Amino acid sequence: MKYLTCSEASALMGTTARRVQQMCKNGEIIGAIKKGRSWMVPADAIPNKAENPASDKKVRPLPVGISDFKQATSDYYYVDKTLLIRDFLDRKPMVSLFTRPRRFGKTLNMDMLRVFFEKTEEDTSKYFQDKLIWQCGEEYTSYQGKYPVIFLSFKDVKYSSWEQTFAKIRKLISLEFQRHIELETSPRLNSYEKALFSQIARGDASPVDFESALGTLSLFLSKHHGSKTIIIIDEYDTPIQQGHASDFYDAIINFMRNFFSGGLKDNEHLAYGFLTGILRVAKESIFSGLNNLKIDSLLDDTYSQYFGFTQDEVKDMLAYYSASEKYQEVCDWYDGYLFGKTEIFNPWSVINYIADNCEPKAFWQSTSSNDTLGEVIASATPEITENLHKLLRGQNITTYVDTNVIYPEIQDNPYSVYSFLLVTGYLRVTKIYPQHDGNFLCDISIPNKEIAVVYGKEILSKTKQTGIAASIQQAIFSEDAQQLQQLLNQFMLNSIASIDGANEGFYHGMMLGLCAVLSNRYQIRSNRESGLGRFDIMLMPKAKALPGFIYEFKFTKDESVDLDQLAETALQQIEEKKYDTELLNAGITTVRKIGIAFRGKYAVVKSN
Repeated sequence: MKYLTCSEASALMGTTARRVQQMCKNGEIIGAIKKGRSWMVPADAIPNKAENPASDKKVRPLPVGISDFKQATSDYYYVDKTLLIRDFLDRKPMVSLFTRPRRFGKTLNMDMLRVFFEKTEEDTSKYFQDKLIWQCGEEYTSYQGKYPVIFLSFKDVKYSSWEQTFAKIRKLISLEFQRHIELETSPRLNSYEKALFSQIARGDASPVDFESALGTLSLFLSKHHGSKTIIIIDEYDTPIQQGHASDFYDAIINFMRNFFSGGLKDNEHLAYGFLTGILRVAKESIFSGLNNLKIDSLLDDTYSQYFGFTQDEVKDMLAYYSASEKYQEVCDWYDGYLFGKTEIFNPWSVINYIADNCEPKAFWQSTSSNDTLGEVIASATPEITENLHKLLRGQNITTYVDTNVIYPEIQDNPYSVYSFLLVTGYLRVTKIYPQHDGNFLCDISIPNKEIAVVYGKEILSKTKQTGIAASIQQAIFSEDAQQLQQLLNQFMLNSIASIDGANEGFYHGMMLGLCAVLSNRYQIRSNRESGLGRFDIMLMPKAKALPGFIYEFKFTKDESVDLDQLAETALQQIEEKKYDTELLNAGITTVRKIGIAFRGKYAVVKSN
């Protein structure tokens, strides 16, 4: 009898491998056998096309930009994160703050919590009955649909003045009041409470009333429903970042302090609170006196697998879309984050990669203002600037990481640059050395190829080496070997330490980083088979009218070795090993072959 893996079976059944495993465990698939930690499915247990055309069924579309839980689970491929609910209910902290980089699924998870807990006229259990949380039993499912919920998302509060920012926040609060319009006629509210509700819902209330709105609405909802209220605030720190960048920081901090205190501090009508953001901002005293706040940062392990995709989830998704052979490429480009002890892929990029016919590129681009990022880099010392270049060359650096980093410290403490880049997603932790003050000494690096591209554009473009780096990229594109040699020597003279040039791998990483900014025109490939061997770097043009490039590097410490001859040897190797085979097979008619020899801070470039 032929058996299939759960991933293979899931592709035929139009579901996820995790769901198939659960069906095997529950005995829903006859003849399934357990093998190790997984299951094997009899091929004849899967309905054939004549009986049930599941394999003919059109696959679900990918949830590009979808953050509505009901829509995501009903109409799109959904990666099941509902066990976040189980893990929360096992601990039940009064207020939870989840800090993660942008586009790692925070908003979708918060909407999932809203749909699960919120008491509505619709039976929302239907969105969870085929999910993992429903397999956990009544101990957990009994919480479904039992609470009134306040839900606010500040992710789009990005304005350059306090007046505009307050107007947007006031509008969001008013709309949330209107979402609970049943309170306007509730027999459990008195006439004064109904009048205040109407004022805030219309947007006519005073600034003080809006500052107190969380506490006010939780009171009204608790009185009307006879149960405590859950408060969910998504991307709470977005307006704070804008305030720092646009000089209304004190105004937004004062508002947020009063706003959160009213809803989350000593609020007898609060059941649970959930917040998400990028920075903790704990030192701001926004949560002053809030002793029931549990912070979960990307260094903590508690909920590490629920923000972003795990290895198994990526394998399941690739199998579902018949792209399992692309797994290693996805790892190279979008893996590499470490949240707690869990290896994590960037979910936004993986989804867009599959949706874009599995063409690797940098999908994770900043959509928000880079003012703060520019300020971080501008404050960097020469030592930090050199370390930023080391990171792009594939090296680790060891640094103190303070996950309490706040915006005013960026100017006062230049070493906060590493903490800021880590929590915003530009770096990853490779090793943690816990310190007695509750913070960490960490080894950090760039997580993957995608971030190397983004890092080059958004980080190094703001350092003092910008002009040289940009000129090197122009020399590469214009095929000017003499100019490239001159600029490489100038770049290395100004940006690397003498001990850096210890091996060929160092220069390979440096060149890969310098080529990365050309990713809008080229697919950048490294150490891949072509012809009779493995080239160092290939630039595969996205338009056939452009030339392709093959780079081969040589390195020596020996002062007696002629760098000109060594560069010629690298160029000859490209010819002899036929490294241009892949480019020619792809229909690229013009191929530029470049050999570079390195020693210390010097390079010689030869081309055909």
